[in-house]
Amino acid sequence: MSKNPLGNMGNLFKQAQAMQERLGKIQEEAANKVVEASAGGGMVTVSVSGAMQVTKVVIDPEVMKSEDREMLQDLLVAATNEALRKSKEMMAEEMKSVTGGMGIPGLFG
Repeated sequence: MSKNPLGNMGNLFKQAQAMQERLGKIQEEAANKVVEASAGGGMVTVSVSGAMQVTKVVIDPEVMKSEDREMLQDLLVAATNEALRKSKEMMAEEMKSVTGGMGIPGLFG
């Protein structure tokens, strides 16, 4: 009795499809999660979703009073970059639950 050599390949395709569905669901759920990062001791706070979208920026009114535009710009850049880094890190952690820690190129890690 010979085994069908395509039988194993069919199982692999099913497993890959199931993993793809799980990844899609996790990406969708994580896109609704939000991380925050601050700069300047909380003078600027930026919130970013798991979909790498800036959702909120909070600027302490004292920063506006100083009229130091360059400082505000630097704080916004620092807080935004940190929030984006945290968002990417969060997504990578979410993906580990599906991939079992495998480093799949191009998949948030």
